[in-house]
Amino acid sequence: MRLMVAGRSVHLYNGGKNPAPDALARQPAVVFVHGVQQDHSCWTQQSRWFGHHGYGVLAPDLPGYGKSAGDALRSIEALADWIAALLDAAGIAQAHVVGHSMGSLAALEFAVRHPARALSAALIGAALPMPVAPALLGAARDDEARAAEMVNDWSFSAAGQFGGNRVPGLWMLGVNKRLMARQKPGVFHAGLAACNAYGRTLESLATIAAPVLVIAGGRDRMTSPKAARAIAAAIPGARFVVLPGSGHAMMAERPDEVLDALGDFIGGQGVS
Repeated sequence: MRLMVAGRSVHLYNGGKNPAPDALARQPAVVFVHGVQQDHSCWTQQSRWFGHHGYGVLAPDLPGYGKSAGDALRSIEALADWIAALLDAAGIAQAHVVGHSMGSLAALEFAVRHPARALSAALIGAALPMPVAPALLGAARDDEARAAEMVNDWSFSAAGQFGGNRVPGLWMLGVNKRLMARQKPGVFHAGLAACNAYGRTLESLATIAAPVLVIAGGRDRMTSPKAARAIAAAIPGARFVVLPGSGHAMMAERPDEVLDALGDFIGGQGVS
């Protein structure tokens, strides 16, 4: 599926459904926002489930990523506003927004900047602030292959490093390595720099009115569960879920648990 958003062609996965032209506007919508050096495919299980259970699904390749045109957006604020533009292009007034890592910051900022349009926000692998080590930032700028090795190593728990995928013969680190390698040059550094520069404070989150879910990996070395818990504590009524033993790549390491948490959270708000 393709849409024109802010004058650029955007590739979207819709959960394996082929909706009628106005179907997205008639169903409760869920937008899945990927992280740095990823694309829509990191959400395959979760987006398919929602797409087949009464929701309109938009899982885009962000600008500059995957099959989407344009350059990578260089701030979290720009990503949040782009989500609003995506909804406009799809004819959707409001949506549940689910984000991972960089995408979690975009979902968080969307809830702050566009409160009337946020039905809820689910933040997976979030931290505020989300500082990026200078060595990683430099590698993403000058040696993307080395940066990818660093991120791939840090994204998975010790158990994930040895395998354990529920699909026999599927190697999680190998899949993630290929996914990162197919992204366009330059988006790696742009995404990490946007995370590093994001300046919203925990105190400012008290104004968020939308329901919020924060999901943390118990063994996450990229965004610690302690940092994720602090976000949940700063938002009135926010839910906090820890996936024991999981690293940062929760959709790969704990796909069923991520889906269960999202299903309980978004599904609990009803399908209208």
